[in-house]
Amino acid sequence: MTVELLGVEGALVQGAVVPGDVAIDGETVVEVGVRSSSGGTGIACPGFVDLQVNGFAGVDFLAADAGGYRRARRALAATGVTAFQPTLISSPPEVYEQALAAVEDAQREAGPRILGAHLEGPFLSPRWKGAHDERHIVDPDLRLAARLWMAGPVSYMTIAPERPGAGELLAWLLAHDVVVSLGHTDADAATAHAAYNRGAGGVTHLFNAQRRFTARDPGISGVALTRAGVSVGVIADFVHLAPETVLATWRACGPRMVLVTDAIAATGCGDGRFRLGDRVVHVSDGAARLADGTLAGSVLTLDRAVRNLVGLGVAWEAAVGAVTAAPARALGRADLGVLRPGGPADIAVLDRDLSVRRTLVGGTEVWPATAVDAARRPDGGRDNEGARPAPPDSAE
Repeated sequence: MTVELLGVEGALVQGAVVPGDVAIDGETVVEVGVRSSSGGTGIACPGFVDLQVNGFAGVDFLAADAGGYRRARRALAATGVTAFQPTLISSPPEVYEQALAAVEDAQREAGPRILGAHLEGPFLSPRWKGAHDERHIVDPDLRLAARLWMAGPVSYMTIAPERPGAGELLAWLLAHDVVVSLGHTDADAATAHAAYNRGAGGVTHLFNAQRRFTARDPGISGVALTRAGVSVGVIADFVHLAPETVLATWRACGPRMVLVTDAIAATGCGDGRFRLGDRVVHVSDGAARLADGTLAGSVLTLDRAVRNLVGLGVAWEAAVGAVTAAPARALGRADLGVLRPGGPADIAVLDRDLSVRRTLVGGTEVWPATAVDAARRPDGGRDNEGARPAPPDSAE
């Protein structure tokens, strides 16, 4: 057995910091809380999991080839991501098929784990299409669903439960091990409850592109906030949601809240014109919009989302849980979002300001791969001076 110490001062294990180093053997964590005389730095955390990412670092996953996936995965690793779902917006079937084949090919390569594709469409509500092209939105169709499922590894699908045939689609997807989330929907509360009773598990980007929450018509948002088993996806970039809305959602949901990025290819690339599928997106001042002003994904990174949540007063340990344990529960994956003896060595090492120092997938360091990498973190990594992990020996 060849055991390696990470050289950290503590590890976040089930939401609490355990002082000491972490020992790994190959792809597996073998011990936490290891005493070391070398004096480690940084806190080892479970690797981050992003359930909704359309693209990254100049790469749009609807059109990505093998080289594009390699570039995007390297950049994602710089933000602590060790597993993710490439997200594909509403598109013609043949575009989906090509993109799903690329996802399947990319799963065979090293780097942050590709968990399968999140199909955000095409069975959505035209009324709440957001940045999706209405021409590609269709009624639920089991033959089309089967065609897409056969084309590649579909792990997750966002649907509008009020559409004709949505109940049958939901049952078919669950029977084929696809996690179902509700989004881009005009569902009222009764329809939302019915879909969750049938086994839907989440809500896609709460409050965005869905029926508005009002006093006597809470819609999908109100139902998701009150259902104990529902995973609540939130884009905490303070563009999609006001800080107060993010904090209120956290207080309502706690560990059910899942931070997602909904990132597009523009992420890490600065302002300019970019693509999201067949849409042209304009990025300026941290917001990605279509020409008519409609929000079109984000340029958020998952480590920044954690820092944003901490900046609202949420304990950093809990905020990290929103990108580790919470998305793992949403997928029903006990092998994700954990750092424990016997578990996978998928680890993000954080500095005291919650910037990402190192990222390991299966015990292999994927960030930084070179000295140059450390100076090229997407998003800078140090924008919240108040977000500092407590020393390991003071964790409550």
